Amino acid sequence: MKAVNGTYYNGQIQIEELIETQKPLKVIVTFLDDVEKTIVDVQPKRLKLSDFSFAKSRELLKDMKGNLSDTVIEERRSYL
Repeated sequence: MKAVNGTYYNGQIQIEELIETQKPLKVIVTFLDDVEKTIVDVQPKRLKLSDFSFAKSRELLKDMKGNLSDTVIEERRSYL
């Protein structure tokens, strides 16, 4: 067992010491200061099969001329 110090702010933990590991490790976070307890939904948002629709994709791309892959590549290159 190893203890390290860190700071929690807005859902993020900043650890003061780098710990190198070959696999994920379970941790316990203890808040040393008094905090007001609030209930926050911390469940990650996950995609569902119903989030994908071939018909919606076709509708969004109906006016597109050319190849979607080439368009995406060109758009990304323009940001470099």
